[in-house]
Amino acid sequence: MFDTQWFNSLNKPFLNPPDWVFTPVWIFLYILIAISFILFIKGGMTKEKRLPLIFFIIQLLLNFAWTPVFFGLQSILGALCIIVLMWLFLLLTIIFFFRHSILASILLIPYLIWVSFAFYLNLAYFVLN
Repeated sequence: MFDTQWFNSLNKPFLNPPDWVFTPVWIFLYILIAISFILFIKGGMTKEKRLPLIFFIIQLLLNFAWTPVFFGLQSILGALCIIVLMWLFLLLTIIFFFRHSILASILLIPYLIWVSFAFYLNLAYFVLN
């Protein structure tokens, strides 16, 4: 699907985890994201939930865009821009979800931590390559 030869040729940052780590981490995070979303929409959609829902959708679309930009287009800088925006919209999602469901907000914190780590990796790929 994507050019793994290109990725394997990149200089890797010091804290780069082995490839096998990413799949179980993302499975766990997507489960937390889904539970968070279910808790958020529990009780129905209201006018007050519109903006947090928009933030949630934007960060999720940015999440889905990162892989094709990084691996497909081989654009480390483009992916870096996406991850900065994703981190920002994820933080806004957490803040605004908190007003409606504390647990929904808390469940997104591991995701924010991982995206922060992914930002470090992406920035390091940019600097090293």
